[in-house]
Amino acid sequence: MSKHGLLRKDQLEIELVKEKKLIEEGVIKDDNPFDNSEPFLKLCVAARTGDLKTCQETIQEGANINAKDQYDYTPLILASLCGHYETVQLLLESGALCERDTFQGERCLYNALNDRIRNLLLSYDYSKSTDPLQPLASHLTSLLFRTSPRTTDIIVTSNTETESFSLHKFLLAARSPYFRKKLNAAPDTTTWKLPSSIPPASFGIALKYLYLGELPREPGGGPGTGFTDLEVLNGVSKICKQIEIQDFSDLILEDNKRLARQRRQDEVARGGGQLGAWFQDNVMRHAVKTTTSKADLIKWDKNNGVFADILLRADEEDDTDEGIDMAVDEPEHERMNTNVLGIPFSGNRTSRSSSRTRVPRQSVLYPCHKAMLTRSEFFMTMFEGNFREAQDTPHLQIVPIDCSPAVLEIILTFLYTEKVDFGLDVAVDVLFAADMLFLEKLKQRAAQVISTLGNGIATAITTDDTRKDVADLDIYEILRAAWTTRVQRLEEFAARFMAYRLEQYIDDPEFAEIVQESAQRISARQETDSIEILDDIRFYLSERFRLRFEDVGLEEVENEVEAAAAAAAQGAIPEGKDVLLTAGPRSDSAVDMNSPPRDAQPTDQQVLTEGVIRTLDGEIAGDEFEQEELNYRILLEKIEGLLVRLKLDA
Repeated sequence: MSKHGLLRKDQLEIELVKEKKLIEEGVIKDDNPFDNSEPFLKLCVAARTGDLKTCQETIQEGANINAKDQYDYTPLILASLCGHYETVQLLLESGALCERDTFQGERCLYNALNDRIRNLLLSYDYSKSTDPLQPLASHLTSLLFRTSPRTTDIIVTSNTETESFSLHKFLLAARSPYFRKKLNAAPDTTTWKLPSSIPPASFGIALKYLYLGELPREPGGGPGTGFTDLEVLNGVSKICKQIEIQDFSDLILEDNKRLARQRRQDEVARGGGQLGAWFQDNVMRHAVKTTTSKADLIKWDKNNGVFADILLRADEEDDTDEGIDMAVDEPEHERMNTNVLGIPFSGNRTSRSSSRTRVPRQSVLYPCHKAMLTRSEFFMTMFEGNFREAQDTPHLQIVPIDCSPAVLEIILTFLYTEKVDFGLDVAVDVLFAADMLFLEKLKQRAAQVISTLGNGIATAITTDDTRKDVADLDIYEILRAAWTTRVQRLEEFAARFMAYRLEQYIDDPEFAEIVQESAQRISARQETDSIEILDDIRFYLSERFRLRFEDVGLEEVENEVEAAAAAAAQGAIPEGKDVLLTAGPRSDSAVDMNSPPRDAQPTDQQVLTEGVIRTLDGEIAGDEFEQEELNYRILLEKIEGLLVRLKLDA
């Protein structure tokens, strides 16, 4: 190791000692606590082996992605040390820490297997890797200064009415118990006056806290404000007590950068949790299901108890077959009333008898807040422009969204909380909806779910456990979705998936269609232009067979073959004992004399008992390596034959 490397190692050890001391003293918390739970150990094994599917599943189950095992290894260190680029990428995208100037961060960079992984680690700075709620916090903070589109519904004024703050009831209710009680009792409140004992600057600082903004490093008094720094600081404590939130005045004066950052993360996490809980208890809880034909007839009062200013509507898929009658009770949605919150609800009486009728298509309406929807450029443009949805109306406007209620709930959860988990079954629908609403982060999240959960079966030989997953995965749909939504990650995944199962797809008519579509995607295509999907498939096909050879372990097999040949030459093989050579060139002295000639066609019984190896076209191969080589050539020839049939030159 070089002198520079030794010095760096010594520095890391010194940093480790300092961190451990601060953690033991309770000054800072351990970003990488020890974890011996089964889900975390399962995550570690998956990170070490590059098992993307298991990594994704354990992360969704709640495994601590930044914990460490008994050897002080985090999943990210294990993945980078073992050279699994895609696994490292998944862990980083999911919030794994790789912060420079920390022991574990530097250790991860130092142990990265190659420069490609090291550069990926370096590209994930602090804001990306350690503060997953930062985009949500930034949006909420921006609401304090945004004037268009207008989303505020309450004004707070100072005692002298010289200063005012335009705010959002739902945020105040979510973050402050005091405002929650006041606004729940009087949801039509539009103004609130600040007590004279509290400087407006103190309330301004409290608002930054409530809206998850960065707290100032100075209290904000001094010349021109009429208050001293101490008065402003005392005012912060007073306003915290009045609106019943934690006193954060000490955070303003905190000079330890790491501790301040850690406490900032804790506050953002707490605020995000409060907003998420409020979202579930109000927006999701008060969603109303009704028949699609009556959805647009519902009237919602503007002064409602969840402070919603817009309704989003999603229609369920119409799965009922025409002509099939079903026995149902009288539909409750035809007896809609309005509760004290201004939210429609169904009556309590039930039908005494059932009538046979078709089950009508259903829709779900969600009471939402424009302030949160403007995280999407789609809604921002809608509410800013001269569209109908931006106009003032007596009741809340209903905006239909072209997706199912399940998908819309995922989108709303993302907009309100930044945190969302969903499975492979709805990932493609989420991808299309996120693309439509210009939610790039959610779109990439959907692509990540598809490529990671799908990758678990993309490179594996089909077994009983994976056969159902393969059957449920429409790879053609995913590839077309990737083209439509312009997600390169999914294009690569689809090509890899098909390459590892090309024998299942090569003769499929729909595979020929997808190749033609790929060729037509190149505008003004020339005769000799390449076809992107086939180029990718050829690349991953080469990878598939190359990795197969590596998995078998060529050197070990060759040693076994040589040992068996030597034993046979010396007569060490017991009489009647067959020797089956599964790899490497055959040696005449090692071939069982009772086996059929190489070109002879074996019987079915011989295939079962002697393990005859065949290629994809049914020919006998001498060993696994010859079989793989011939299969590779056969698949390439099938690709060329497909191009000839399609009259394409690539």
